[in-house]
Amino acid sequence: MFLHLGNDHMVEIKNIVAIFDIENASTSKITKEFLALAGKSKRVISCSYELPKSFVVTLDKDFTELVYISAISAATLKKRLKNITDGKF
Repeated sequence: MFLHLGNDHMVEIKNIVAIFDIENASTSKITKEFLALAGKSKRVISCSYELPKSFVVTLDKDFTELVYISAISAATLKKRLKNITDGKF
């Protein structure tokens, strides 16, 4: 099953590690460093040209970390994920 993050970007739900509200999470020094390092390592994927509202951290089968920046709120993404896992899609 997949979670739609905006535009043509979807991730497998089994690969999702966390979903964060970008405004609240980016106030932390550690989160800023994490996002900066991911950007330098070219592991950030922007899902939209709109104002970012959330970011999703994933791990693939090779344990490669990817960060998806989405214009969809973290609350909406979490609701979608819950609906998928509860079979309400």
